[in-house]
Amino acid sequence: MPIRLKETLPVIEKLKKENIFAMTEERAMHQDIRELKIAVLNIMPDKEETERHLLRLLSNSPLQIEVTFIRLTTHKYKNTPMSYLLKNYLPFYQIEHKYYDGLIITGAPVEKLAYEDVDYWGELSAIFEWSRIHVTSTLYLCWAAQAGLYYHYGVPKYDLDKKLSGIFRHTVTDTSNELVRGLDKNFYAPHSRYTGISRDEILKVNELSIIAESDETGVYIVSDGGKNIFVNGHPEYDLYRLAEEYIRDTDKGISPDIPKNYFPDDDPDKEPESRWISASSLLFSNWLNYFVYQITPYEF
Repeated sequence: MPIRLKETLPVIEKLKKENIFAMTEERAMHQDIRELKIAVLNIMPDKEETERHLLRLLSNSPLQIEVTFIRLTTHKYKNTPMSYLLKNYLPFYQIEHKYYDGLIITGAPVEKLAYEDVDYWGELSAIFEWSRIHVTSTLYLCWAAQAGLYYHYGVPKYDLDKKLSGIFRHTVTDTSNELVRGLDKNFYAPHSRYTGISRDEILKVNELSIIAESDETGVYIVSDGGKNIFVNGHPEYDLYRLAEEYIRDTDKGISPDIPKNYFPDDDPDKEPESRWISASSLLFSNWLNYFVYQITPYEF
């Protein structure tokens, strides 16, 4: 089914080239249907690329979805022109009176900072609090998952010895959870981060349950019953994102490790291997179906 987007978003044409049905607001207005309203707080540096990653996954649902992108007014955007944000993203204060079926909050390159030292932590905390009442289910990705666990449940993060980057094997630990319905017992997912969360700290919180984890990367999916779903990784990444990050960091002189289990023979000149795309697609579809569509009221 189509994704309903603002006409001004450049990503519409790119999605059409992938045979993904992206419908403009004008056309959607002529359809008598209650679409799912999904808000996306995109705080990744490359806005257009992250838009494409997320919309590609959301499009696999048979449900019609209206997507609203949100921007922070307390954050200084360095990689995206303000003209682009003003045209395609709404400030939080313009939507805080509304209700949404689902909310996605992306990761952000601020892992090495204490949460309270992030310049937009106050506004982000307000969004976390707002979501308790105004959102049926919130999906947190990577840094947002760690930040959400800290805000809602006091779970701290910890620094890793070095950046964790690559494609890693995970195991479903709660096979009865509908979020992982249809996933293989063992599946792969991308990671790209400098911090982690402790399994022991998660288990101290009665409201939280671990749905999937990895021997190498630790806790991956945590949920408090479906209201908040924390994914401590980047399931939205496409085939080439880790390669782009590796080249970027190399060009900066950071001397990064080659992403693990990603390039054949660990050779960056070879095409990356796709191991996680189908699992990520199913994860998003399950979230939309079981934790958004089947839970949210028809009329707010």
